[in-house]
Amino acid sequence: MRTTLLLLPALLGFAAITSAETVKDREGAVRSDRDTMEKSDRWIYNDIARGFAESAKNGKPVLVVLRCVPCMACRGIDASILSSQELQPLLDQFNCVRVINANTLDLAKFQFDYDLSFSTLFFNADGTLYGRYGSWQHQRDSNDATTAGYKAALNEALTVHRGYPANKAALDPKQGGPAPFKIPVEIPSLAGKYERELNWGGKVVQSCVHCHQIGDAFRAWYHDQGKPIPQDLIYPMPAPETVGLTLDTEFAAKVKAVAAGSAAAKAGLRPGDDIVSFNGAPLVSIADFAWGLHRVPDSGEATLQVRRAGATSEAKLQLASGWRTQSDISTRVGTWQMRGMATGGLKLQNAPAAKREALGLAPGAMALEVAFVGAYGAHGAAKKAGFQQGDVLVEVDGFSDDVTEGQLLGRLLTQYAPKTALKTVVRRGTERVELMLPVQ
Repeated sequence: MRTTLLLLPALLGFAAITSAETVKDREGAVRSDRDTMEKSDRWIYNDIARGFAESAKNGKPVLVVLRCVPCMACRGIDASILSSQELQPLLDQFNCVRVINANTLDLAKFQFDYDLSFSTLFFNADGTLYGRYGSWQHQRDSNDATTAGYKAALNEALTVHRGYPANKAALDPKQGGPAPFKIPVEIPSLAGKYERELNWGGKVVQSCVHCHQIGDAFRAWYHDQGKPIPQDLIYPMPAPETVGLTLDTEFAAKVKAVAAGSAAAKAGLRPGDDIVSFNGAPLVSIADFAWGLHRVPDSGEATLQVRRAGATSEAKLQLASGWRTQSDISTRVGTWQMRGMATGGLKLQNAPAAKREALGLAPGAMALEVAFVGAYGAHGAAKKAGFQQGDVLVEVDGFSDDVTEGQLLGRLLTQYAPKTALKTVVRRGTERVELMLPVQ
C-alpha cells in the first residue's frame, strides 16, 4: 500500500472524480456525527481502548465499526445499523465502538478491506479477532439499507464468542500478520502530514487518515524503495467471484451461484451450500471468505468445510498460479493510485466486442480501450506521452495477450522498475500508433 507525497494530491483528485463521492458539507457531517454519537448509550465514540477495557470487565465481545463519515458510500447500511430496532438486541451483546479515522489503528490487528467506507471487526477482550464484515454491495449503492447480512455476521460472531477460548486455535488464520509500521501515521507518506489526534479545533476532515490511504501508503512505501509491490496489495481481499463463487449477501457465506469450469466448480461446490469455515477458521461473513483468499499463496490449496442438507463435508479449493490476478480491482479507490504508477493515469477497460471486431483484433489478443486520460501530476503523464481517450492498447513492451486492466497493472507494477518508458502500440481508428507508456 503506497502513495508518494507527489502522487497523493493527484490521487485525491481522481478519487473525488470517481468512486469517493462525498457529502457537500464534509466538516459538518463529521462534527454532527460526533455530537450525536457522544450522546449514545450504546456506542463508544472513537475510543477503541475503552471498548476493550469495557469487554475485559463485562465479558462481552468488542464490535468496532470503521466508518468514513464524509463518504456517501455505505450511508444506507450505516444509518440502518444505528437505528434498526431489530438489530438492537444483538448489538446489546457487544461493546460497540464507532471509529471515524484510521490515524492510530493498530496495523497488526486491524487488517481488513481498506477500500471500503464501512467495515466491522469483532474481537475478544484479549484482542483475538473473531471475524470481519464489509460489503461491496453497499459500497456500490449508497442507498442500500439492507442489514440481513450484517445480522448474520452478528449472530455468527456471537456463536464464535460462546465457543471461546476452546476455539482459539481455529481462529489463528483470521488474525492479522506482522506489519512494518505500528500505526498509519508512522508510514513515510503519511508521517508528518497527519498527527495522531484529529484537529477538532481546525479542519477536522483534513486531519483524518482515511482507511483507503493505508493501502495507498503501503504501496507507496514499496514503490519509493524501488521494490515490486506485493500481489496482495495489488489485488487485496479478493472477492469470491475470483474463484467462481457468488455468495448470497443476506447470509454469512451461503453459495448463490457457481461459475462453470471455475475453481469453485471443480471443488464440487453447489448453490445452497453453506461454507462454514475457510482453512479451519469459522466464517462470519463474505468478508471473512475474502480474508481467507487474501491469505492464500499465489498457488495452493484451501480447505472449506461445507454444510449441505444438514451434513458437513470438506471441499478442496485448488488455486493455480496467478489466480489472484483474476480479481476485479477496477472499482477500488486504491486502483487510481496504481494507474498513476503503472500507466501514467490511464483508466482502461476491455474493448467491447464490436470495437474489437471493427479493428480486426483476433480472440486472445490485447484490446484495452482508454476510457479516461488523467490530466494532473503523475496521472497526467500518459496524456503528455500522447495517449488519447478511445485509443486501444494492443501491445505493451512486446506483450500482446488479452488481459484485463487489473492484470496489466499487476504485470507492470511487479516486473518493471519506476521511471521506465515502455514501447506501446495503440489502435487509433484505422491508425497504428507507437507511444511510450510511462511507468513511474
